[in-house]
Amino acid sequence: MSQWDGKSKGTVLGYKIFVFFINKIGIRSAYFVLYFVASYYFLFLKKSNRAIFYYFHERLGYSRLKSKLLVFKSYYTFGQTIIDKVSITAGMRNKFTYEFDGVELLKELLAKKQGGVLISAHIGNFEIAEYFFGEIDLDFQINLVTTDLEHSAIKDYLESLSKGSTIKFIIIKEDLSHIFEINAALARNELVCFTGDRYFEGVKSLKGELMGADADFPAGPFLIASRLKVPVVFVYVMKEPKLHYHLYAREAQVKHRDEKALLQAYIESVESMVKKYPLQWFNYFDFWNHFKDQH
Repeated sequence: MSQWDGKSKGTVLGYKIFVFFINKIGIRSAYFVLYFVASYYFLFLKKSNRAIFYYFHERLGYSRLKSKLLVFKSYYTFGQTIIDKVSITAGMRNKFTYEFDGVELLKELLAKKQGGVLISAHIGNFEIAEYFFGEIDLDFQINLVTTDLEHSAIKDYLESLSKGSTIKFIIIKEDLSHIFEINAALARNELVCFTGDRYFEGVKSLKGELMGADADFPAGPFLIASRLKVPVVFVYVMKEPKLHYHLYAREAQVKHRDEKALLQAYIESVESMVKKYPLQWFNYFDFWNHFKDQH
């Protein structure tokens, strides 16, 4: 099973160090510090190195040498998105530029006053999406459906820095009470956001073929989204060169109660993004379950 263990790379101390450098020497200078951080990851994090090397070499078909180089670049790019997220969260949104692709979908969705479901992935930098919406005067509430494992000390620290973050969290619970919270949010014409690419042990999964190999996906986002009679939009925020971001929104054609068709549409959407931004795939674990029988 392409199972995530609930642990993201990085620590609160690491984030505090980034904040120190951002405040003292600026965002671009903080990027320079990343060369040392990325080098450490590249040299010592064998498990995630193996997983991301497999992605570049086996799934995208790059040569072994190029894949090795891209492992380092992947860590560096991931670090840049963290610095950007910390900077924007701490009130430096004006240092970045933004472009929107498909934003009219979100405007139409809100005009219907029935709420909507956003599905994203651990690619790019979706967690800063709410700050972008302010650029286009989209005033709405985002509810991020997450787990206790993901609602970590790092998130708490970032929230303490935040200048007016409005994201609310809906925590997935065993008693399924999160379903009522999701329905209540939609009834208030709010947006409910899932990530569709990580699941935990004991959670129902769906199998799909991503980039030519089978992987498991959490069933919940696709079961829920295909049963609710609201629009479903795939949304990504991808980093471009310099301090520039590109938000993509694509409406999913959802057949009622057909979660497998929705998953397939999601997979095709994620593939199109990853092909365009191969360095922004940030799932540093055995996503395709390639190494499960190896010790």
